[in-house]
Amino acid sequence: MLEEVKEVLKITWDDEDVMLQRMIDQAKAYLQDLAGIELDFETASLEKGLLLDRCRYVYNNATEYFEENFQREILRMQLKAAANEKKEAMEND
Repeated sequence: MLEEVKEVLKITWDDEDVMLQRMIDQAKAYLQDLAGIELDFETASLEKGLLLDRCRYVYNNATEYFEENFQREILRMQLKAAANEKKEAMEND
């Protein structure tokens, strides 16, 4: 994930790797909190796209605009997470 974030941010140096990894971990926790469940960020998905965009906003000190600019995608992520959770609950009953 670190290399993908660096690619999105156009970073070719390694000096910021520790800070970037911390940013990735925080972005994952943030998005999982919004969704209310554990998310998969490894596959090409809505969640992964939101993670990369969140990192871009954090890196550029624009976090206050993230939810506003991505509210549709965040809502889709939340609905998808709720539907998957409901499906799993029904399968377990």
